Amino acid sequence: MHVPVHNPACASALSPKPRLLHAWVALLLLTLWWDATGADLTVMQAIGQPDGFPWRHQWLLESVLHDGLRQVAFGLFALIGLWALWPTRQDKGMQWRVGRRERVVVLMLVVLSLLAVNMVKSVSRTSCPWELQMFGGNASYVSHWNLWVGDGGGGRCFPGGHASSAFAFFALCLPWLAPPDASTRPVRLGWGMLATVLLMGLVAGAAQTLRGAHHPSHTLWTLLICGGVSLAGWYAARPRLTASRVQP
Repeated sequence: MHVPVHNPACASALSPKPRLLHAWVALLLLTLWWDATGADLTVMQAIGQPDGFPWRHQWLLESVLHDGLRQVAFGLFALIGLWALWPTRQDKGMQWRVGRRERVVVLMLVVLSLLAVNMVKSVSRTSCPWELQMFGGNASYVSHWNLWVGDGGGGRCFPGGHASSAFAFFALCLPWLAPPDASTRPVRLGWGMLATVLLMGLVAGAAQTLRGAHHPSHTLWTLLICGGVSLAGWYAARPRLTASRVQP
């Protein structure tokens, strides 16, 4: 009697990486808890003063971690565009290389992540913390979940747009952490990319919080949106990517 042999490598390659999905769900629960406890105001009141935020125009936060990081993001996006269009090399012993279709999917997911964040911002009635009356502005605090009530400010401050300049590159790690076939790619490279993206996004979000531009939850929701779009889009594209790789 023939006994089928289970191939762990193939099973791992053809099934979603549970750690990424579990981490996304855990972050969602943490963010919902953060919103429910009203921790945003607690943090902002510890940073701000009745006449505003003293670090709003601090050089490192404004010129380097805001303006400079945005320019770095533009450059990285251009490099990913070139990478997506670069011809695929079939060198032996380089199985970790990513095919063009996978690279194009990554590029598309980066664009979709940016669009998703900007679409939510365009309809949001939530204003920035530095517009609140308790910090010298004209707006009243209203939860970003209260979609039908404006706060009297300019709105369009939820989620964090600046953090998306880093979190939008979440999909960059997926060809290594969730490859569409049984190829052996360096998983450490994927985790390193993910760690870099998360670190850059958290630094960008923290800088904006210290300046009074965004509540901490704005950064968390930006990560959830970018991560959700990337994971959903990648796993939706995987069957097609797998089929394209097994064709002769």
